[in-house]
Amino acid sequence: MTNAFAQSSDKMDWWKDAKFGMFMHWGLYSQTAGYWKGHKAKGNEHFMIHEKISLKEYASIADDFNPVNYDAEKWVLTAKNAGMKYIIITSKHHDGFAMFDSPSNDYNIKERTPYAKDPMTELVAACHKHDMKFGFYYSLGRDWEDPDVATDWPFKGGRSNLVDYPDEDIKVYSRYFERKVKPQIKELLTQYGKIDVIWFDTPELISPEESKELRELILEIQPECIINSRIKHGFGDYKVTEQEIVDGLEVEPWEACITMGKNWGYIEYDTIYKSSELMTRHLLEIVSKGGNLLLNNGPTAKGEITDLAQERLAEMGVWIEQNSEGIYGTKPWKVQGERLVDISIENEKVKFAEDKNTMKDNEHDGTSNVIFPEVRFTSKDGAIYAYVCSSTDKEVLIKAFSAEKVGKIKAVTQLTTSQKVNWKQTKNGLIVEIPNYSENEIPITGFKIAL
Repeated sequence: MTNAFAQSSDKMDWWKDAKFGMFMHWGLYSQTAGYWKGHKAKGNEHFMIHEKISLKEYASIADDFNPVNYDAEKWVLTAKNAGMKYIIITSKHHDGFAMFDSPSNDYNIKERTPYAKDPMTELVAACHKHDMKFGFYYSLGRDWEDPDVATDWPFKGGRSNLVDYPDEDIKVYSRYFERKVKPQIKELLTQYGKIDVIWFDTPELISPEESKELRELILEIQPECIINSRIKHGFGDYKVTEQEIVDGLEVEPWEACITMGKNWGYIEYDTIYKSSELMTRHLLEIVSKGGNLLLNNGPTAKGEITDLAQERLAEMGVWIEQNSEGIYGTKPWKVQGERLVDISIENEKVKFAEDKNTMKDNEHDGTSNVIFPEVRFTSKDGAIYAYVCSSTDKEVLIKAFSAEKVGKIKAVTQLTTSQKVNWKQTKNGLIVEIPNYSENEIPITGFKIAL
């Protein structure tokens, strides 16, 4: 992945400073909520191909799709109050159904559902109103409505609609690219005003020439628009990891997209979400390594963010509001993290071992779910920030701040309070007192250290 493009302008500046965004998977699959014909559907939001459903039958879901409780302003304020700085939403997922008014293709929410409106108009307007950056997700190389979309992962035809279009050999990607991709990308960039990000997924069989053409098309209409790496062939501005956090420091811009529960879209029985503590730890780990966290939730068919997601986001928002100084606009420090206990969590980590022919790509989660005491570091304007995570001790020793390593420490302040912090620098490191946490508080304390 090359990054020549990203470095040539400052359009990436807001993105690098933002650190935290909301990902939203919303579509026809939200209507069925994880079920199909009375049983739990295989493949969750990808169930159309996993259950081998014809396009005609799947499209009939649209007859009942009517998000009467959709409130764009509430969505945006939920994200904003959680400390998020941008929203990315599925304009068209793999099923090929557009969640926007698409004059070039009538397989869309305005034409096919009783809702009969374009929800994106309100969402973009609410983002602009509340100073929230906005981007469209677009499934680039999987589209189960179009006859010309072949796939080759994890084997030939492995992610294709073979019920309606069984012959992979007669499919020509460029026909789909001209007929659907280019017109719809133009619509997304011309119908709503400023769009900050185009977030592609599953590029599959797109050619280098088509990726280049697509990039040029986007920038011709909206020169400030940022494009992720899944446009393919090195034409993106930043790289994406899915359900995984990189091992060490990344110098190039990167983003981890991670689910709160198991799934991307709304699944009624997916009710075990990561705790707000765990997700805040993920955020700090990602930021300490130079990345952004794009945290996903799947709204319901009625257009509501689930109670569980709202609860978690609100908890994170309270913590971030008090501790944001060492998050937004920061850069990684020379040390990213330090474990406060001597444990190996590698065995606990959910390793994603994929059998070549598995259909489990929609449920993979390679992030650690183990909570242990550690410190995460960031830096800004000459100061260093140390976030002490999940420690039950009254005081901790941070070895990265030994006099030998950093010189003399001038001051230590706690981000959430103006009260004096008890601290002492020794030859082994910085000993700092940790406050008591109330029951509902996220047990992470941020310190600002001046050398």
